Amino acid sequence: MVAPAAASGLRDGLIAVVKRECPTCRLIVSVLGELRANGAPVAIFTQDDPEFPPGLSPIDDSALDASWSLGIETVPTLLRVEGQRVVARAEGWQRDAWERLSGVTGLGAGLPAHRPGCGSRTLEPALRDVLATRAVAAGDTELRARPITLGELEDPIEAAFARGWSDGLPVVPPTPARVLRMLEGSTRAPAEVVATVPPDYAECTVEKIAINAVMAGCLPEYLPVVIAAVEAACTDAFNIHGVLATTYFVGPMIVVNGPIAGAIGLNSGVNALGQGSRANATIGRALQLVIRNVGGGRPGEVDRATFGQPGKYTFCFAEDEAGSPWEPLSVERGVARGASAVTVFAAEGPRAVVDQRSRTAESLAGSYAACLRTVAHPKLVGGCDVVIVVSPEHGRVFRAAEWSKARLRDELVRRTTLPGAEIVQGAGDIAEGMPETFATGTWPKFAPENLLFVHAGGTAGMFSALIGGWIGRGGSRPVTWEVKS
Repeated sequence: MVAPAAASGLRDGLIAVVKRECPTCRLIVSVLGELRANGAPVAIFTQDDPEFPPGLSPIDDSALDASWSLGIETVPTLLRVEGQRVVARAEGWQRDAWERLSGVTGLGAGLPAHRPGCGSRTLEPALRDVLATRAVAAGDTELRARPITLGELEDPIEAAFARGWSDGLPVVPPTPARVLRMLEGSTRAPAEVVATVPPDYAECTVEKIAINAVMAGCLPEYLPVVIAAVEAACTDAFNIHGVLATTYFVGPMIVVNGPIAGAIGLNSGVNALGQGSRANATIGRALQLVIRNVGGGRPGEVDRATFGQPGKYTFCFAEDEAGSPWEPLSVERGVARGASAVTVFAAEGPRAVVDQRSRTAESLAGSYAACLRTVAHPKLVGGCDVVIVVSPEHGRVFRAAEWSKARLRDELVRRTTLPGAEIVQGAGDIAEGMPETFATGTWPKFAPENLLFVHAGGTAGMFSALIGGWIGRGGSRPVTWEVKS
């Protein structure tokens, strides 16, 4: 990554960056001579041979400091500098582009009109991290986070544990080079403030999210999804502060929709809610690390969960949109079809719905309803949202019956509407339950908007999953947020 101000201090005119090893660079030596002969002020930086091109007084850039700061990815590259800023560039040999940048016509009359260039030495794997680290030390990047210097004998992974940066599992040390690579996954400026993260209400920049994404083990292409999840989780509606502070089981779960899910390899199929997918595991973990390391949400402090649950390490999966009998969750919640989005949900752990015999939608809905009654407690109503993860085998039953989500919702609300006499405190010799004011009439356990459907899972197995939300639903609502690059 190159800072926007990397070219400050340059002299106005032209800059050409070349290397002898590149055939196209050797081809256009005569063009560089023509530019000089026509009075064009061109400075020539050479990456691999201080004598190349001969006779044109090249500037030795074998250390690659200039190439790195100028963001050179291809040689030859011709740049125009105005007001000490790079205002235009042409990569490879393109006669029309070079003539336009230089203002000199008739360049390379005997040469082909176009030849692709070669990779810049700055892209060589062995050099990339060295150059990135050197740029950070020189202040030639946009990284603003406070650097932590470790002792010569200090193990970086153990240091992260000791300083409280870990969720209990080892984290990847966030070196400057790794953070810079992570930032390449987004077009957003590293210094942009994305959210204010509770409970400390600390400003969280793209750079800070990138640091935690590195520690979580993310790839750069995951970064836009992590940023969107942070933005969604820090809204008043989701209320991550409350989700942390409650003694209930919940933690943030992320459901990803849209083309980005397939592009980055998120799992929506076999074992979608389990281990084995790097994208699923690290995106959910990155959100949790941001909440911990930026917002200060640590277990035993603000995080007061009585039990917690394994999903508080990470809980992220994609919806299987292609196989679904319904519109995607994100589309139902207002995001344009074809756009990528995350939905964050204050989730407890999944519970199973086992129904291997139902072949009608009515029968299968009955199984769902019976299991839904147990969410939180069979005698508590109006308490929380629920995500129902419908497997492909169960989804086929609803498709064959042509049941929409709305039809299924209405059926589940009807079947989980309970007589007041059965749910009040003391009924059935159970002290838990609703107050005596609920004794008459019937009471729905869920409103229609409390039931969210997601299609995911393996194609074998007539099971679905219920993921309950935070009891006392007013504390947190699901939030859907579009993913931006």
